[in-house]
Formats: sequence, C-alpha cells, structure tokens
Amino acid sequence: MEIEISRVLSSDLVAILSLNESEVPGLGSADLDLMQWFADNAAYFGVARHEQRLAAFLIGLRAGTDYASPNYRWFCDRYDDFAYVDRVAVAKGYRRHRLASRLYEDFAESVPKSIEFMTCEVNTKPPNEGSMRFHAKLGFEQVGSLASENRSKQVAMLVRKL
Repeated sequence: MEIEISRVLSSDLVAILSLNESEVPGLGSADLDLMQWFADNAAYFGVARHEQRLAAFLIGLRAGTDYASPNYRWFCDRYDDFAYVDRVAVAKGYRRHRLASRLYEDFAESVPKSIEFMTCEVNTKPPNEGSMRFHAKLGFEQVGSLASENRSKQVAMLVRKL
C-alpha cells in the first residue's frame, strides 16, 4: 500500500474532524474551530493519505505554544522543551500498516536536534490498552499520571528520549 505523508491542507480538516470524533474517548472530542487552530498553530500537523483519501493524522506541539490543555501544561511545567503529541488517529481500514509509527517518526524528524524528548498521554481510565502497548513499542515510558473530570478520567503521562 502506497502512503503519502504530508502536511495538513485546509481541505483536510472536515475529514480529520470526522476521524477524530470516531475515536472518542481514546481522543478528546474537538470541533472544526479547534482543528483550524491546530492547523494555524501546531508545530506539526501531518496527514497520511492513500489514493488521495485521509488514512491518518498526527498533531504535534512544541513547548511555549499558547494551548490550555491540562495534559500539555503538565509537560510544560516539567520540561524546558519537548515535542508533544496532542492526538493521533488512524482510520479503521488503514490500521496495522505502521501509519501512526511513520507519523511519529516524521514529527520527530521535523523538530530541531536539540529537542531531547517526545511526550504524550494515553488514557488509563477509561483504559486504552492498545495505545499503551503501541507507545511502549515506540520506547515511551510513563513518568506520571493526571486525573481530570472529577477523577472519572485519568491519563498516563509518557516520555520517549529522541
């Protein structure tokens, strides 16, 4: 399967939003305004396409971005600089083709060599065991946890040395 990795286009945002919403609660819900904000402000917004169709996306931020997410702020409070994966999703028909891994690699290659860490979080309540296994294979290790929504939701804070 031939996959093209490229940067997001405005015309991708509706399909990206649809894919994002299909993956809730593994991903946080979003709206088109937030996706446009990511397109305008993210350090990395990569998409994987197969025959012009959206197959996957990854949104990455750097330290110092004006983003209010408590998960992102947790890393800002603990690390001087980092590459933060806010969200990644792969459409059902494209799973098991290394698309998420390729997007992670592309994001890592896009940041300055001085960046030591890639960070992200994965739900542990409700559990997202598949994502935890995936991130462990990529070399991520848990460095903390964060509870939200009156402790009904909890995430593992993960870091990987670049």
